Amino acid sequence: MARILIKNGRVFDGARFWQADVLTDGDRIARIEPDVEETADLVFDATGKTVCAGLVDAHVHLRGISTDKFGTPADLATIPFGVTAAADASGEQGNRELLDSFTVKGAVFAKARFRENRADLQKTKERIALFGDRAVGVKVYFDTTMSDVTDTAPLREVCDFAHERGLIVMVHCANSPTKMADILQTLGTGDILTHAFHGGAQNAAEDGFESMRAAQARGVIIDVGFAGHVHTDFAILQHALQSGIVPDLISTDITCLSAYKRGGRYGMTMCMSIAGALGMREEEIFRAVTVSPAKALGRSAEWGLLQPGRAADVAVFDLADQPFDLTDKAGNRVCGREGYRCVLTLCDGQVAYKD
Repeated sequence: MARILIKNGRVFDGARFWQADVLTDGDRIARIEPDVEETADLVFDATGKTVCAGLVDAHVHLRGISTDKFGTPADLATIPFGVTAAADASGEQGNRELLDSFTVKGAVFAKARFRENRADLQKTKERIALFGDRAVGVKVYFDTTMSDVTDTAPLREVCDFAHERGLIVMVHCANSPTKMADILQTLGTGDILTHAFHGGAQNAAEDGFESMRAAQARGVIIDVGFAGHVHTDFAILQHALQSGIVPDLISTDITCLSAYKRGGRYGMTMCMSIAGALGMREEEIFRAVTVSPAKALGRSAEWGLLQPGRAADVAVFDLADQPFDLTDKAGNRVCGREGYRCVLTLCDGQVAYKD
């Protein structure tokens, strides 16, 4: 089995940045130490680059799992951006066998529907059964343009259903019929609010982010859920960061309508670059795409940490000439010439992508 030695990188191991080499042996990480001198099948010079665990995208839409309208080719939408694990956030098709056939490691949020302001959970139960232990939660669109919903009563039904089964809830909250504070008060510890910095009515800034601050304090997970520029108002996210609100997760919400289209080569690296341009510190960014989403998805033992003995899922990033340019629905523009670029992705110790 292959041995790969990544030399001279700045390592983010899930807790800190430090200078070290990373040696993989087969499908495991063997050593993370300064100045490792061992023979290897491949030696990769990571001078000036950041080495971390493969990224975890907690909100994607994968072809064959999500609907045809949104699904992207799983590996093309993840691996070239350093993402080695991802959660499909509407799992309406497919099954565990299909999910396991992808190179990227997968989990699923099974979709729940609202009809006449009630939760319709029959198909949700069927999806959960099909995906087995790959099902980590239930996704709902608490959105009047997509669901027949008027208050938080059906959301409470979904939360009760999920929590009784040891699952978490992910809530799409753009175009909500209620204040964001009402949604956050309904969610429990470990549940995820995605598109948390959307613009328009019922947004997080309306109460000065106080309800979001209180929810985070009791364990509700705040996800940017960028979706390019569709469900994130860059000014609100920047205001939140200036107010001391740091998102727990950065996810792409990548779809076939956004991949390689919005503002350049849209994927996790662009989302990281935008977050940095708006004021997130680098350590906050790397936590929000590695250890934090792994924990949120209940996969801390498998994903998100770079440590000896764990699976050799590794990504290497350069901060280089990687332009990005997006304008959100409110007209807020974020652009830059320099951004994150993935230069190497290992999945289980195999080179899955090399720039």
